[in-house]
Amino acid sequence: MTNYKTTPLFGGAIVCDRPEHFADVSRLRQVPDHQEVYIDKDGFTSIIVEITERVGPDGPTSLEEDGRALTIHLEELVGDDVDTVKVWNTTETRFSKLDPSIPAYTLIATQTPKQSVDTDSRRSSRQAPDFTALILTLVRLEREKTDILITINVPHIKGEYDEEDVDLALGKQGALLGKAVEYAAKIWETFEVKDWGLFKEI
Repeated sequence: MTNYKTTPLFGGAIVCDRPEHFADVSRLRQVPDHQEVYIDKDGFTSIIVEITERVGPDGPTSLEEDGRALTIHLEELVGDDVDTVKVWNTTETRFSKLDPSIPAYTLIATQTPKQSVDTDSRRSSRQAPDFTALILTLVRLEREKTDILITINVPHIKGEYDEEDVDLALGKQGALLGKAVEYAAKIWETFEVKDWGLFKEI
């Protein structure tokens, strides 16, 4: 069973629970001010909380506009590799400690690396994942003109997972993605804004 630790983000302006075995990447390298990054000490999964400028029109937005914003953020996340991404599902998401009127959405996607024909890259391609699963949650703060992105990246590297357990087309998530969904659910349950002034500073 996963143990969780209440974690202050952005100087304590936000708090949420993260898995205890995830390390704060800012202790290892520089992380941009608008991001908080944690990585699994025993694996390859990472959790990123990011504060970004709101995408789309000011004021209240429709479900369609929010869906478009989620797609734009996903495309910015994967960059030029957007054609290697498949979105499996998108759902509205409820955060227990945020006002119910604040829209939030989560998608699950996979990104499969392009196959390289360069023989020199064989060594590095062995380290490359077969695919990376993404759990991307978007929280839309209308008044603050802010979008919060919570991304869980789950690389699936050959030998590190049971290939027969994973078939998203059949609803089989496998152990790694199943754990990541559990992490996401804990974040939705515990994510709380303590200081709304944060969004004026970043």
